[in-house]
Amino acid sequence: MTSALGAGLASTLQALRAGRSGITRTQWETVDLDTCIGMVDGLDAQPVRADLSAFDCRNNRLAQRGLEQDGFADAVRGAVARHGAERVGVFLGTSTSGILSSEIAYRHRDPVSGALPPGLDYRHTHNSYSVADFVRQYFGLRGPAYVVSTACSSSAKVFGSAQRMLVSGMIDAAVVGGVDSLCLTTLYGFNSLQLVSAQPCRPFDAHRDGITMGEGAAFALVEPAANTQPGDILVSGIGESSDAHHMSSPHPQGLGARMAMEAALRMAGLQTTDIGYINLHGTSTPSNDAAEDKGVSALFGTQTPCSSTKGHTGHTLGAAGGVEAVICALALRHGFAPGGVGTRELDPQLRSRYLLANLEQPLHHVLSNSFGFGGSNCSLVLSRVQA
Repeated sequence: MTSALGAGLASTLQALRAGRSGITRTQWETVDLDTCIGMVDGLDAQPVRADLSAFDCRNNRLAQRGLEQDGFADAVRGAVARHGAERVGVFLGTSTSGILSSEIAYRHRDPVSGALPPGLDYRHTHNSYSVADFVRQYFGLRGPAYVVSTACSSSAKVFGSAQRMLVSGMIDAAVVGGVDSLCLTTLYGFNSLQLVSAQPCRPFDAHRDGITMGEGAAFALVEPAANTQPGDILVSGIGESSDAHHMSSPHPQGLGARMAMEAALRMAGLQTTDIGYINLHGTSTPSNDAAEDKGVSALFGTQTPCSSTKGHTGHTLGAAGGVEAVICALALRHGFAPGGVGTRELDPQLRSRYLLANLEQPLHHVLSNSFGFGGSNCSLVLSRVQA
């Protein structure tokens, strides 16, 4: 995982333990908005691998940074050695891919004809499939590969994509996750919806007033749950729903969110009381937090610990599901539920047990929520194998 918290699991864990946010008030690109961002430093100075230079853009640079953390690249090569390159799939989520490349090219279009500069390679940068193609070629993989782009649920839903491919027998392993990088389209787009806060976001706070944009890359190597060892992390439940209540607003009672959570629990064979922590979608907008709270409290009651880690990373959009799945895996492995950063005064109208500080306790099962525009919802249950 790589985000505004730093590169790799160690820096992420350290920030979670310390209650540190990576959100800063930073001037970036040509942005002229009163806002903060969760930015990954150093991407401008680190192009992609030379043999893949056609893919060079901010999104694929971020993907490469993520792939080279925590021994992940070696783990993928190990899966290729075990199963063969044609038996390893790639299923990734993104929302805007490398659209920043096209935004920059647009500034340099021909003043007479309006033609974009010849250096713009739409297929390898802007195209949504670019990041999956990049990862596939990075490892020389030849299995099925595609990108899911369902807004903020994208890189949670890819776990379902991989699970179905594994069950079908088409693959033996998969690289899953998500990559989304900062661009002007999302910053100005969300601002036009009056959803961007001038301050670092504060989910579930009484005075919350909008999201903070972030960027991140998160990857997992998934294989069938055979011959598990104590400490292994299982994706034990995946729940998806599409309530289509509204193009950009959630169902006010959180019905689609509740359907996804219930489906994830059913697949995992668990009861609500088995879940030790919920990583909320928690965007910090008034309507989203209120709707999710209604869905969570109606299903779980008011005692299950929960928080949103978007106060740490910002909202990484199409990468959020993957980023927060990795955070949940860290919580399981290290026995703590992270408290939400930035939130000071809990909204008294919200009923969920929102953590303002880390809660140290052994965790066996956790739930991660990712809810996107148009009512595209996904919940994941992650479980830690016990001795």
